[in-house]
Amino acid sequence: MRILVFLISITFALPAFGQERCRQALALGLDVSGSVDSREYRMQIDGLAAALSDPEVIDILLAMPAAPIRLAVYEWSSPQDQIMLLPWTVLKDQVTVDNLVARLKRTERSPAEQSTGLGQAMLFGTALLAQQSECWTRTLDISGDGKSNTGPNPQDVPDVRFEGISINALVIGADSLDHGDDRQDQVGELSSYFQAYVLHGPTSFVEVALGFEDYERAMIRKLKRELEGMMLTQHSE
Repeated sequence: MRILVFLISITFALPAFGQERCRQALALGLDVSGSVDSREYRMQIDGLAAALSDPEVIDILLAMPAAPIRLAVYEWSSPQDQIMLLPWTVLKDQVTVDNLVARLKRTERSPAEQSTGLGQAMLFGTALLAQQSECWTRTLDISGDGKSNTGPNPQDVPDVRFEGISINALVIGADSLDHGDDRQDQVGELSSYFQAYVLHGPTSFVEVALGFEDYERAMIRKLKRELEGMMLTQHSE
């Protein structure tokens, strides 16, 4: 039901963009499954808000006002739980970015099942990006601290569903309650999993956060890499 209501609302919202130019549509999907506790949830949301407030990131976001970036953010857990945090927003000026960041900081966690439906989260993100086909590039960013354990597996989703879309990942290591701090090993395993089954497109990549306390720094690195890559592509043409 949440997905149906969202798709109806986004369809009616589309004419507002008209024929405006758009250099990149960027959808961010945040993992809020059962492995993410309330403290980690807050660190993830606030880390994203801080990354979008970083001066270097802002400079890149606003570098081409004639062809701005469009940004949307959602959180995901089970195959039935994908919730929009920020609808598609045209990042046209500093005021728009500031308002978006303020809205993120006010975000509270919604009730959701605790399983990890990564494949469905990817499909939800691609459905979002399908509404932005006029943008020069379309990018889906999936953050996650674990493997899919319910719903369609990422490797079972046909590649045709991701045609014209780049999928990047931010994998998050977490402390193991049973074995102490094993984030390096966990991140290595998760990175291999996301590289094999989640990434899509010739320029796709995995960024790593060594725990949720490193999420802000990792998000800044990731945003700069994918946004700067887009700028370099345009300058080379």
